[in-house]
Amino acid sequence: MRAIVYSEAGGSEVLRLVERPEPEPGPGEVRVRIHVSGVNPTDWKARRRGPAWQSPEAREVVPNQDGAGVVDAVGEGVDPGRIGERVWVWEAAWQRAHGTAQELVCLPSRQAVRLPDEASFELGASLGIPALTAHRCLTVHEGGPSALTPGALAGTTVLVAGGAGAVGHAAIQLARWAGAHVLATVSSDEKARLARAAGAEHVVRYRSEDAAQQVLARAPGGVNVVVEVAPAANAALDAAVVAPCATVAVYAVDGGAELPISWSLMQRNVAYRFVLVYTVPAEAKDRAVADVSAAVADGALAVGEEAGLPLHRYPLERTGDAHDAVEAGAVGKVVIDLTR
Repeated sequence: MRAIVYSEAGGSEVLRLVERPEPEPGPGEVRVRIHVSGVNPTDWKARRRGPAWQSPEAREVVPNQDGAGVVDAVGEGVDPGRIGERVWVWEAAWQRAHGTAQELVCLPSRQAVRLPDEASFELGASLGIPALTAHRCLTVHEGGPSALTPGALAGTTVLVAGGAGAVGHAAIQLARWAGAHVLATVSSDEKARLARAAGAEHVVRYRSEDAAQQVLARAPGGVNVVVEVAPAANAALDAAVVAPCATVAVYAVDGGAELPISWSLMQRNVAYRFVLVYTVPAEAKDRAVADVSAAVADGALAVGEEAGLPLHRYPLERTGDAHDAVEAGAVGKVVIDLTR
C-alpha cells in the first residue's frame, strides 16, 4: 500500500511516499481504507517536532490525525458486521506512528465512528480535531451543558474568534445546532462571508476600532462563552464584551502566548479554560464524539464553499504541499484525496 512517512523533524521536505505492507488489525482494532485524509495545524507542528515526540518507539511516522473511509477488516473482539461501514477517524496519530496519510490504517475500534451515507468523506475527514475541539470549548462553561443537543445552549451567547477557521467553523455550526446566539470575529470581508455561511448571525471585523461596541450592540448583556484562538491578541476585546461569569475557552495561542489579565475579569468572575483536545478526559471525549455524530446525522455540520469552509484537495503524493498550505494559513479545509 502507499503511505507518506517521515523519519526526522523538519519541513515538508522530510515527507516521502513509500510502499508498505498492508497492516492487520489487532485485538479491538479495525482497519480502515482511507478515502480522504484531513490536514490540521497539529499535523505539520508534530512533523516539525519529529518522530520522538509523536511516537517514541517509531522510526517512521505516518502523519495526519483525521480521515474518513471504509472499514475493510476487523480484529479479535470486534463485530465483523462493521466491515463495509463508512467511518470518520479521530486522533489516528496521537502517540502512535500510524496516521491517515496512507491507504490503510489500523486503530482502536472506538476511533472509527460511523459516518451516515448522506455525509461525504470530505466532511468525515474535517471532523476529528476541529469538531471535537469546538465541542469541548462549548461545554466547559460553568453552569452550561456538558453535552450538546438541540436547545442545550438556548439563551447562551457565543462569540467565536476566527470564525472562518476550521475550529471556528465547527464551533459556529455546533453552537447554532445547540440553540445559541452566535457572533464571530474575522479579519477580512472574505472571511466574514464564510463565517456567515457557516451560520454566524453577526460578524465583526476584530481590527475595527468599534469592534467591542459592535459585539455589545448584538449582545447587550455580554457574551457568555468565547471560543478563542488568539487570547493575547484578543484580550482587550474579550475583556470588553464578556458577561459576568463568562468563560473564555482557549484552544490555541495564535499571535502570542503572553496573556494580560484585567482586574475587571476578576470582578466579573470570568474564567479562562484551556483546551487541548488530545488530553480531554475519556468520558468527555466519548461524549463529544457522540454529540458530533448526532450533529452530522441531523445535517448540522457541513463543509464546502457554500457552508463556509472551502475545500482544498491534494493527491497523496502532494501531502507536503498540503502541509505547506495549512502552515501558510490556507482559508478553508485542506484534504488529501487517496482515491485519485
